Amino acid sequence: MEVLTQDDVKEVLEAYPSPFDQKIKNLRQLILDTAEAEGVSRVVESLKWGEPAYLVKGGSTIRINTIKNRPEHYAMYFICSTGLVKTFRILYDDLLQFEGKRAIVFHKNEGLPITQLRHCISLALNYHRIKHLPMLGA
Repeated sequence: MEVLTQDDVKEVLEAYPSPFDQKIKNLRQLILDTAEAEGVSRVVESLKWGEPAYLVKGGSTIRINTIKNRPEHYAMYFICSTGLVKTFRILYDDLLQFEGKRAIVFHKNEGLPITQLRHCISLALNYHRIKHLPMLGA
């Protein structure tokens, strides 16, 4: 799998304070590992609104960042008009914490529910191929 990374993304990833530096890098790696498992040939890694963002052909953008007004938290963001977070709530409301229609939120002292996150990432990576399905209706 090819990862096309803009130079400024690396600078942003290295600038996160501890413990978020490793937390954000773990989310990044989970996105890349899931893309590889999905058979994606190319991931474009760029900055959107100053945040690391990941996009594949046929997918919807995923961004990762800390949450400015919640200093203990960080998040994985999705385009709110896709209906992805609505679907994630239906599937994993008991296991994941959400912010509106756009994010899955994590506390810096808690582990990641890897299996569920891989599924959410997979749905985002395949969004334009599966958006017609009833559960993903916006």
